[in-house]
Amino acid sequence: PEGGWELYNTTTMRDDKGLGSYTAFDNVTELEYGVSDRFNVSAALQALALDTSGLVINGYLPDDMDFGLKPSGLELTAKYNILRPATDDFGLSLRYALDYSWIDKHSGQDKDTLSAEFDLLTQKYFMDGQMVWVGNLGLEMTYADRGYIDNLPVDFEWPTDPEMEVEIILGTGLTYRFAPNWYAGAEAVYETEFETEVGQERWSIFLGPTLHYGSAKWWGTFTWFPQIAGGGEQYDGQADD
Repeated sequence: PEGGWELYNTTTMRDDKGLGSYTAFDNVTELEYGVSDRFNVSAALQALALDTSGLVINGYLPDDMDFGLKPSGLELTAKYNILRPATDDFGLSLRYALDYSWIDKHSGQDKDTLSAEFDLLTQKYFMDGQMVWVGNLGLEMTYADRGYIDNLPVDFEWPTDPEMEVEIILGTGLTYRFAPNWYAGAEAVYETEFETEVGQERWSIFLGPTLHYGSAKWWGTFTWFPQIAGGGEQYDGQADD
């Protein structure tokens, strides 16, 4: 609501690339303010921890990396609510985010990245809100400039010329309140990324369950989100998908 504040913390663990060892933690701490009942702004600090070994991917993962949680980026967000699912029978919001990071979240190498993201967020209540459906469409445009790395193999690709990337994200989810304050459900996301030199660089489909608890003062959500399919550039020994 207008004049209200809300604090979010989101931690994501990314694990396993099929070969070697790969574990990363993304942490986002966000503070949101209600400018009006329909318009919110927020600022977020991003942090990254990474531990990878025995896995080298041309143009992607040049070397082993191991470091604890450290600041990696900043994000500013504005969100405007057009329709409310409880009163207008259908929820519709627009979200805009400007993101700057200085560490590549995949490799942990130096990489200046500036991204603009536009999201269309929809929501529908069923059974007086006992069941909730969401559908989101996102477009992200990114300017990326990698740092130079010494002593790379002669044939290893690590472009240091600035690149432009465009990512399309399509997501949906359904959740059901099975007990007071408790919801269980599932969500799915399709992501595809297009990059300057290679066209469509990758696509992925993620699908998994969610468990949510919400009270008057705080809430929390746990999601397990495995990648069930994908494609694009591959590394030696990688299975199809």
